[in-house]
Amino acid sequence: MTDLRNMTGGRELVMVSNRLPVDRVVNEDGSTSWRTSPGGLVTAVEPIVEQLGCLWVGWAGSADERVDPFEIGSMRLAPVELSEEDVELYYEGFSNGTLWPLYHDVIAQPEYHREWWDRYRQVNRRFAERVAQEAAEDAIVWVHDYQLQLVPALLRQLRPDLTIAFFLHIPFPPSRLFAQLPWRKRIVEGLLGADVIGFQQVTDAVAFRMTAERFTRAPALGNTVVVPATADRPSRTVLAQEFPISIDAAAFAAVAERPEVRRRAQEIREELGNPKTLMLGIDRLDYTKGIRHRLKAYNELLADGEIDAADIVFVQVATPSRERVEAYRQLRDEVEVTVGRINGEHGAIGRAPLVYLHRGYQRDEMVALYLAADVLLVTPLRDGMNLVAKEYAACRVDEQGVLVLSEFAGAADELRDALLVNPHDIEGLKAAIVRAAHMPKEEQRRRMHSLRRAVHHNDVSHWAAGYLGAVQAAAESRQVGPSGERTEPIQVGASFVPRSIDDRVRRLAALPGLIVATDFDGTLAPIVPRPQDARILPRAQQALDVLAASQGTSVALLTGRSLEGLAETGLSIDAWIVSGSHGSELVGIDAGSGAPGGSGAEGGGLTEDEERRLDWLARRFARVLGDEAGVRLEHKPFGLAVHTREVPDREQAVELLAAAVELGATAGMHVREGKEVREFSVRAADKGSVLRRIRDVLPPGPVLFLGDDVTDEDVFTTLGPDDLGIKVGPGGTAASERVPDPETAAAVLALLAELRTGIVVGSE
Repeated sequence: MTDLRNMTGGRELVMVSNRLPVDRVVNEDGSTSWRTSPGGLVTAVEPIVEQLGCLWVGWAGSADERVDPFEIGSMRLAPVELSEEDVELYYEGFSNGTLWPLYHDVIAQPEYHREWWDRYRQVNRRFAERVAQEAAEDAIVWVHDYQLQLVPALLRQLRPDLTIAFFLHIPFPPSRLFAQLPWRKRIVEGLLGADVIGFQQVTDAVAFRMTAERFTRAPALGNTVVVPATADRPSRTVLAQEFPISIDAAAFAAVAERPEVRRRAQEIREELGNPKTLMLGIDRLDYTKGIRHRLKAYNELLADGEIDAADIVFVQVATPSRERVEAYRQLRDEVEVTVGRINGEHGAIGRAPLVYLHRGYQRDEMVALYLAADVLLVTPLRDGMNLVAKEYAACRVDEQGVLVLSEFAGAADELRDALLVNPHDIEGLKAAIVRAAHMPKEEQRRRMHSLRRAVHHNDVSHWAAGYLGAVQAAAESRQVGPSGERTEPIQVGASFVPRSIDDRVRRLAALPGLIVATDFDGTLAPIVPRPQDARILPRAQQALDVLAASQGTSVALLTGRSLEGLAETGLSIDAWIVSGSHGSELVGIDAGSGAPGGSGAEGGGLTEDEERRLDWLARRFARVLGDEAGVRLEHKPFGLAVHTREVPDREQAVELLAAAVELGATAGMHVREGKEVREFSVRAADKGSVLRRIRDVLPPGPVLFLGDDVTDEDVFTTLGPDDLGIKVGPGGTAASERVPDPETAAAVLALLAELRTGIVVGSE
């Protein structure tokens, strides 16, 4: 587990959730005590809390009971009292009768009642007031989930000194569905009280930003939402971004290695009659989890004879959930009737093809079930993440077992080597179950190896570092006025870095590994009429040199220039990785072994055919374009570039480039479009593909990439949610952020260098 103690900057961490992370235990002598709850939220944040400690505000779980504050482990717990009516209207009503089905794609029909909404507002205010009362000055407050979406704005009014984070553990609905909610604007305004809003998936974050823009007229700029100024408050920015939650993969793997847990796994198989195939489902008993669809598919496979009840056992663990809510009571009745029918039709004395367990289990027993199961079925109709899928992969240290995973679970974004299914497609689900039951060991090993690699790379440390890093960046960059507002942008030397970029750069600077990649012309060096006259801004050179020398940081220059043409600019590239000719040339790293210091061209020198085609095109260009005023032909190791920046007539320049493209097509060349340049290559390389090659051989880490040209879009489109792409200058882009000029790009690099090393990089 990564050391997270610097992630709060010494500030108190305050957790806020509907329920406290503990359950009451009645001992044999009749006394009561508290133990940590096995719930999903607690499992996810437990490693964080163990390191940082926290104040935790939430309901103790029993209605109409006053519980005094108490401590357990590293947590100080401050209970919020709820009445029986609060539970009925706020929790069972608005939270789980209105918001839960609405946020899960209206799988069940939401109900909209004003008395539910009124009580939701009242209880959210009660939570906010308790936090305001208990939290230390300048604390970081982390509010969890859909039951408390009004708390951030209420808390900002009560305690403007606090840094407020919110994390939504369930999906956020598309704007067209969210529009049904009569109190839609109030919910969005409540969330926008936070400094950072975290979501499970990219689609959730995008949906929220679009919804905020639609219903509150708060424009979205990249991953940030700009909250407009009011009569008494200036504008401010809110980071609204995806931070996919995860698990402590190493801890689960360690449990799976324990001899007693492995023995228990074998006992489970023996108790079930040592079936040829043991399938497992572990879910809360909830209509979003797809349990009914799963049972339907299993029943049809048994009925059709595609699987043999004598060879297979399906164990379905359904943890009790919201049993006072009518929809959940109906679901339990329906599931239990279905289980009885399947066993009645396909079972025999001493042999049940379906074992249904309506209870929860502690971690050791869960891990034993994971180890016993040949197939895990995780087939929700809609799910924010689903940590069970990740837990299964983390526990399978033997690299055996098959994960069948719904494409509508957030985990599907990361676990691409699972058997992905549409749970609404019963035939497709049946096919996946049969394939899983008969998958060869070698394919299981290949897929599980990939799943385990993904889970261990994106573990809870990675999640916490990303999310808390963003929160810490917000805390450090707050310039608090009388009302707790943040001013913007941030001045770095003579340039101003946009607040949203400042927040994200601070988060990247705190991570152990980082790749800083950048274009050259128009990004590090201002555009000049003659390319050979381009020079890197001194501040950018110094910042990149400082970063390249810092621990855990790699610097890569990705340019369309040839390495020979780059050398003409006098650029110093010691300790940098440099890709020239759009990836056809690569120095500073051995793309084959991952060792630094390699050099040369991807795939070796020109073949005889490539050399012939390139010579033919060079002669044609020289004949057709060579005498045109202002046209410059640049020879590269694997191609040619036609530059028209110095052509005095813009219309003529466009025509000349079009003529060059026609000639290139005749020679079968790969064509790239840039600003007043067309590049022709015998190899299909681009900056995006070369960055992927570089990432493959470097230690894992996010990427910061800056670029200005059309060819840089090949990089921006490859970046993931943990990466940061910054477009330099105008024009359409897939980058999430933008700066106006190379001077500001240099300021961003200087800011990163200072935050990462403490070395101040001077202004221009």
